[in-house]
Amino acid sequence: MAASLSGDLRGRTVAAVEGGSSIRQAAARFAVSPSAAVKPVRRVRETGSAAPGRVGGHRDPVLGPHEAFLRFLLAVRRGVTLREMRAGLRLRGVEVAALSTVHRALVRMGLRHGKSR
Repeated sequence: MAASLSGDLRGRTVAAVEGGSSIRQAAARFAVSPSAAVKPVRRVRETGSAAPGRVGGHRDPVLGPHEAFLRFLLAVRRGVTLREMRAGLRLRGVEVAALSTVHRALVRMGLRHGKSR
């Protein structure tokens, strides 16, 4: 991933465009790509600031609200598979694309699934 532009360079690019230069001219003047010049200008128009937006961060678990249902499935049927759990969630209107999503939810809850050893 390429490094983001410094705040100073973002500000100078925006100032050049606001001063009458085209975005491509400003990009050439400051030796950045045209897309790197477009982004801070667009951000100033949308938010009033050329500062970059947040990258990354914490997301709430997708299946967090359905923890009770997953516990119920495991209690009712001992050898339930991840596919069967996903099918049960789908019947409840919860679309889960990857089986790993169900697995991570179980791990987060401290539960196990599959055959007993």
